[in-house]
Amino acid sequence: MATSMTTDFAISVPAPMTSTGPARLNRRRRITPQAGHALEILGHAIEYLTDEFVHDNAGMTPRNGQLEAVQLLMAVNRQIYYECPEVQTVGERLRAALHLRAA
Repeated sequence: MATSMTTDFAISVPAPMTSTGPARLNRRRRITPQAGHALEILGHAIEYLTDEFVHDNAGMTPRNGQLEAVQLLMAVNRQIYYECPEVQTVGERLRAALHLRAA
């Protein structure tokens, strides 16, 4: 497990492909300016490394350092994104306002 600092975030990165709980598709998240900046920087780094990988015609070997770096950056990117709180849907806000239970 590695720990790094990215724009004031202490990030522990487990294995590159991790699940962060039940995935909800099409759920918006409230991304703070700091998280947005970190996601932007990570996106540029991922894009740069993948471009270099394509231009170098590197093989898809299990221990390729460039691929491992891309997977690591993608894992950190997902971790930052999923740490941002989900935005409630209109239905959820309405139920909360009316004190109704979710069915």
